[in-house]
Amino acid sequence: MIANDDENACFLMEEALLEVPLAMNIYFVEDGEELLDYLYCRGQYASATKRYPRPDLILLDLNMPRLNGREALKEIKSDPKLGHIPIVVLTTSQQEKDIFNCYSLGANSFIVKPLTFKELVRVMTCLCRYWFEIVSLPSDPTSF
Repeated sequence: MIANDDENACFLMEEALLEVPLAMNIYFVEDGEELLDYLYCRGQYASATKRYPRPDLILLDLNMPRLNGREALKEIKSDPKLGHIPIVVLTTSQQEKDIFNCYSLGANSFIVKPLTFKELVRVMTCLCRYWFEIVSLPSDPTSF
């Protein structure tokens, strides 16, 4: 799941992820409010017939409209049903206070967005290999 309001950034991330030699489904939301709607199955994601899969990993931008990444991170990590989902903050900010704040709120990683597409592919490859091949992720807690 990628939460980012910048269409160009989303396009580049999707293109970079397509170069990663792993099969994955990528879902996009435009801001923290839509991310929470997706996770809580409300609003446009409230469907009795369609099930929206719980993400295995969330890539979260900090500066988004309506509900920013910090606020979404805080809410997700404080919910026992969602807090186990790994969240990687992927942002342009390099500010020490943002890094510290995100880790304090429960972020699993903080990555400054690379400046070139080649570097973005490298980062996405490392990120996906780590989260989907190396670590063991918990199952959806509602499934047991």
